Amino acid sequence: MRGPRPEDFDSNAGHPTPTFPAGGSRKKGMGVRTWLVLCSSGKEQATEAGKHTIMRRTGLPARDLRILDPLLSYPSTVLGRERAIVINLEHIKAIITGQEVLILNSKDPSVAPFIEELQRRIRCHHHATKPQVGAAQGEAGTSQFSGEEARKDKKQSLGNQDGSKVLPFEFVALEACLEAAITSLESEAVRLELEAHPALDKLTIKISTLNLERVRQIKSRLVAITGRVQKVRDELEKLLNDDEDMAEMYLTDKLAQKQLENSMASSTSDTVVVDLPEGDEDDRHVADYFEHATLVSSESCHRGSDAHNLLMRAHSALSRNSRGTSSTRSGMTNKLNVQELEMLLEAYFVQIDGTLNKLSTLTEYVDDTEDYINIMLDDKQNNLLQMGVMLTTAGLVMSLFIAVAGVFGMNINIELFNDEVAGPGKFMWTVVGGTAGSLFLYFGAIGWYKHSRLLE
Repeated sequence: MRGPRPEDFDSNAGHPTPTFPAGGSRKKGMGVRTWLVLCSSGKEQATEAGKHTIMRRTGLPARDLRILDPLLSYPSTVLGRERAIVINLEHIKAIITGQEVLILNSKDPSVAPFIEELQRRIRCHHHATKPQVGAAQGEAGTSQFSGEEARKDKKQSLGNQDGSKVLPFEFVALEACLEAAITSLESEAVRLELEAHPALDKLTIKISTLNLERVRQIKSRLVAITGRVQKVRDELEKLLNDDEDMAEMYLTDKLAQKQLENSMASSTSDTVVVDLPEGDEDDRHVADYFEHATLVSSESCHRGSDAHNLLMRAHSALSRNSRGTSSTRSGMTNKLNVQELEMLLEAYFVQIDGTLNKLSTLTEYVDDTEDYINIMLDDKQNNLLQMGVMLTTAGLVMSLFIAVAGVFGMNINIELFNDEVAGPGKFMWTVVGGTAGSLFLYFGAIGWYKHSRLLE
């Protein structure tokens, strides 16, 4: 195989410069997109990253990133992975990790309110957890935690200063995503309902082409939004029915678990570890290393916000003492302790289920209106059929009278045509008698038809 020619290389640089087609094809081929990164302190930063960079940063496979591709049409999806949560809900496409949130379509005008709300919630979460971490760091610097003190502090670290419970960072971001998506669907459903009722009422009053076209458009929108709401509801129901999937979403505790494992592994060279039996002794073992994990986490963080977040993860890990040392074991045992996420998902499941019930009611109203319109059309069709029967009967009777006139029009010799014998008077009686007979036949046929319908 022939190597590159000298003219293929730039003389000023020491490396080859390959040529690519114009128009940014190289960038699009690499999958480089603009991501808005919100860290745990609420600060935002716009960065351009390719698919492989995001995969290394979040630990997600390529098939999960394909769900967020705006060029592909994927239904609403919420995936929990080892190091991240993938969110694809309506207009929200984001990746949530234990320390940051990556938003793909941040320049979309419909996503701007969501970003502001998410940033506000992250800052509130940051301010709610920061004082607790500072107090914990002060205690760690002055005294050694005992097993009983570690258990007492781990309970206090899960609550705010006013006694309320502070959610982990990933749940704060997940809640913002769910609220934004469900609120958007609910508002769209309310707008559709406000447009549907007047249009349906007008159609029942007057059946016209314009009113039928309006109802057709409303029904198309109703079918589309019902499918989207149903998909979000099914996704939440699937998560609620699978404890292992919910356990995978505890990213903060996974980071804290890993941090404690690293700190204990690094301390084995300086500290003699005593083997303890399984059971409650594991809690005392974790509590003995809690202070060391706190000091290691504060030294390893290069930013203040990351320091207190890692410390909060250590506190949360102590509260979940039923988890093992590996991520697989953690996912298996955590399914008995997912009430926090389950309550969060159930709240939004009830909300989206109410929206779906509202759309189902509107669908039934549309179907009832269609049935009413069909009944009206059938009634008009029956009236037209009745009119057709009457006209057909009148035509039959008229044809009999015309047959009489045709007989008189023939060139035949009868006494009725002889003026000396019959005269004009008898001819007039003949005409009157034929007319009366035709009318009698007509009304007799109509009366028999109606009587036969009553008997049915």
